[in-house]
Amino acid sequence: MPEIFDTTRCGLGEGPLWHPTRGQLFWFDIVGHRLHTQEKGKTRTLQFDEHVSAAGWVDDATLLIASETRLFLLNLETEKREDVEGLEASDATTRSNDGRADPWGGFWIGTMAKQNARNGEGAIYRYYRGALRKMFPGISIPNAICFSPDRKHAYFADTPTRKIMRVRLEADFGWPEGNPEVFLDLTEEGLWPDGAVTDAEGNLWNAQWGAWRVACYAPDGTFLREVRVDAAHSSCPAFGGADLSTLFCTTALQALSVEDKAASAHNGMTFAAPETGRGVPEYRVRL
Repeated sequence: MPEIFDTTRCGLGEGPLWHPTRGQLFWFDIVGHRLHTQEKGKTRTLQFDEHVSAAGWVDDATLLIASETRLFLLNLETEKREDVEGLEASDATTRSNDGRADPWGGFWIGTMAKQNARNGEGAIYRYYRGALRKMFPGISIPNAICFSPDRKHAYFADTPTRKIMRVRLEADFGWPEGNPEVFLDLTEEGLWPDGAVTDAEGNLWNAQWGAWRVACYAPDGTFLREVRVDAAHSSCPAFGGADLSTLFCTTALQALSVEDKAASAHNGMTFAAPETGRGVPEYRVRL
């Protein structure tokens, strides 16, 4: 069983990011409008006035953060914020969700409805070279955005479909080529795919909402193993630590059943499983 990395309880933990130059984990509580990190063994929390959900690193002191209305830069030393691009800013019914930087320095980010999240009102976008482009419309709950280490494919999920999709990427600039195809169909197992990350061998590690675990799948979709977490709603994994061998995972308090609440006092906390695999450094966002 993984150890507890941080006891801060998140309503909806998401977007863990291991900053490779700072050697530091950042993660979000979407519904709490907060960004958390640990510095010198103490939890540091930054409060925002809207939903924040995902980030990429720009340099040692700067993150690109996705909120419900925009992409903005955050200086981690001064906490100064600088707007970069609007993100469905005119639609008060949607917010950002899962996101991750790609190998070309682009940033993929999904949006979804704040209420009635099965209505397909969200989308997956890519911010690249100063422009935001919608790539996949009609998404209800975007999740599992990650990239194969050989740079050939991107993965994503629309959680209510219970499917993780895979789309080929063109080599020069990393734009999707052709139509997404089903990589994993978790319908028969009754599983809900949430956030995901790939490791250096190309395996995909998927947090599964309500399943108390992160599941690992080979590049051909074969189930390899699971890492159990002591929280029902595992929400998003990330590799980190000095040698990228620790698997971190955020969890959530949101939508817990009475039974799940009683089963663990650790729901909503962030977990760490040392010596679990070997990750790939998170890609840098290039503005």
